[in-house]
Amino acid sequence: MTDERVPEDGFCRQRVAVLDRGATSWVLRGSPLPETRGTEGISSNLLALGPGRALIEEGGAEPEKRRAWFTRDGGRSWRVGDPRTVGVTEAIPAGAVLTTDCARPAGAQVDDCVRQRLVVISPEDGRRRALAEQPLLGARPRPAEVAEPDGSWWVSGTDPLSGRAAVAVSRDQGRSWSVSRLPSPTSEPGWYTAVAVGRSVVYAAEMGELKGGDPVKNPMRALHRSLDGGRTWQRMWTTGPTTEPRTLLGMPVPGPDGRVLIGAEDREYVSLDGGIGFRPSGGGSTFTRRTPLGLLRHSTGCLYGISVDGERWAEFALACEDETP
Repeated sequence: MTDERVPEDGFCRQRVAVLDRGATSWVLRGSPLPETRGTEGISSNLLALGPGRALIEEGGAEPEKRRAWFTRDGGRSWRVGDPRTVGVTEAIPAGAVLTTDCARPAGAQVDDCVRQRLVVISPEDGRRRALAEQPLLGARPRPAEVAEPDGSWWVSGTDPLSGRAAVAVSRDQGRSWSVSRLPSPTSEPGWYTAVAVGRSVVYAAEMGELKGGDPVKNPMRALHRSLDGGRTWQRMWTTGPTTEPRTLLGMPVPGPDGRVLIGAEDREYVSLDGGIGFRPSGGGSTFTRRTPLGLLRHSTGCLYGISVDGERWAEFALACEDETP
């Protein structure tokens, strides 16, 4: 007889990988997410909120049925959280994550949401609170989850008057925002803009559908550069029908002396002149995002790298199966 408790397709058991402060290796700890059969899907999100603190959010089609769990001790124990946005906060505290939810109508799905708002996930209790001061960036602002190395917070969206791509920056923990419009190559609304801050430079990669050439995933329309902290912008690279890079995974990686890396769908590209021209770097495709520890790069398989400057990387393997016989 078939044991219904052990289906042929097995179980998918969720775990959390934790690197404790001062530790030399990652450890796997339990997750509050339920076990699922191998053929069942599960949607969840893990947010780091400072040393030992994290939030797991379980997705779902119905907002009222979503769940969340919060840990203060590096995943050794979890308590039930609240996925709803309750209350308002004046500023973004250290260790917090910036995200969005639906402001009107409240609790609506993404496709049904008329207007989104910025929401702060607190490192103290894992609760969501609306940010009191919202940047003027159209109906669907898209924030970076964490601050850049200089302490600035960035949000992309559209200029409410023209509908063209724009970004907002806050240098006082979200108490006030400055909005600047990008010199987009098109007046049509894009998807979002990925911002990366380097030493004395800011790059903004404008994402959206491309005209001409073969269709691609994660299309990058243009790469903009600012040398005055985002007050003014210059378009350095405009994507054409065939000239690469035409795509971007994650965010640009600023380096010293005009160096900037683009992790595209097919491979990695490097520019040595601030984005005017690119050539293959010799590396494979990479996905890079900003984390509280620095830039996190994911390459083929289970290989990762962390860097504080986009130049020197500490590489490690994570979530790899033991291939030893």
